[in-house]
Amino acid sequence: QVQLVESGGGLVQPWGSLRLSCAPSGFTLDQLAIGWFRQAPGLGREGVSSISRDGRRTNYADSVKGRFSISRDDAKNTVFLQMNNLNPEATAVYYCAARAALYSWTSLDHAPYSFWGQGAQVTVSS
Repeated sequence: QVQLVESGGGLVQPWGSLRLSCAPSGFTLDQLAIGWFRQAPGLGREGVSSISRDGRRTNYADSVKGRFSISRDDAKNTVFLQMNNLNPEATAVYYCAARAALYSWTSLDHAPYSFWGQGAQVTVSS
């Protein structure tokens, strides 16, 4: 069983930056493809970014391209989501999700992911 722990959420002003971290336990990170999803109040879960097990493939939602960057450090067993130029529409709970997958697999669809973290609140407000 994989457990995922997100950290790095908080309150930030518009145009500010935050970096979210996701650390799995129960599996080593190099066995997992990782996705970041978010859910704002009253809305469905949205795929934000994902990275393949080998780190060679990444996906981004159109709404965050050019502002968010996903990366993984297998030595630290951590995946990062760097979020820059944040706007109030980014306010949501952000979830890290994992799937034991083939090396190149990655997806922004939440359905294939088997394991989910508890979520980290990100609030963008002045």
